[in-house]
Amino acid sequence: MDNLLTDRNFWVNYWESKTGLSVAIPANYLFHQQLSNIVKSNNVKSAIELGGFPGYYAVFLRKYLKLDVTLLDYFVHQPITHQLLKTNNLQSDDIHIIETDLFNYTPEKQYDLVLSCGLIEHFNDTADIINRHIAFLKPGGTLFITLPNFKALNGWFQKNFDRENYDKHNINCMDPALLKTIVENAGLQVKQAGYFGKFSLWLENEKEKSASVKLFKKTTWLVGKVLTKIFPFESRQLSPYIIIEAKKVS
Repeated sequence: MDNLLTDRNFWVNYWESKTGLSVAIPANYLFHQQLSNIVKSNNVKSAIELGGFPGYYAVFLRKYLKLDVTLLDYFVHQPITHQLLKTNNLQSDDIHIIETDLFNYTPEKQYDLVLSCGLIEHFNDTADIINRHIAFLKPGGTLFITLPNFKALNGWFQKNFDRENYDKHNINCMDPALLKTIVENAGLQVKQAGYFGKFSLWLENEKEKSASVKLFKKTTWLVGKVLTKIFPFESRQLSPYIIIEAKKVS
């Protein structure tokens, strides 16, 4: 089976369909607490974001945590990234950019922090893509990977109202226990592996959906938010994300 669930054309079309990409990244950006804790507790100086175009997390790490940051992706439209940097009061050279195929690239250096947010689920061979992350990691460095949890209610929405997008994801990899085993087998020490977030729903290109789908999604979102406000908990059924954090033993 082909390892790739997407191709370059998919990502070109995906990003060309998006508007308003150059946004100001806030200090409380998603996963900000986890990343801040990693940087502070491990004296992180350098980081690479894999598969992160247009570079939101790279910008966050540079803007707020002052790291030496690199962005690596298969598709990078530099005018968009440069505008994103400008919007966040950063210079065009504040982030190093590597546009390459991760599967045909040998790391030229290693980093204190290697992260990806929404990358590994686009490949069939989960162990392989995770090991490619680890190749960029310094001894003593930290691996931080997040991915959506489409085994939750959010995945039901994707499957029923955006099947094309759903099929671009490896649902089987959305399992914290599986990810923990893969990372441990690679010799890393797992710090956390579990579900993140109380509840959320989203649909790609929601504006193109019918009024009835938008209403149903909004109603479900409101009910879920109220429920998890009263009974706050993280679970396979409702949490929108999965996180794994691990340390490469020196």
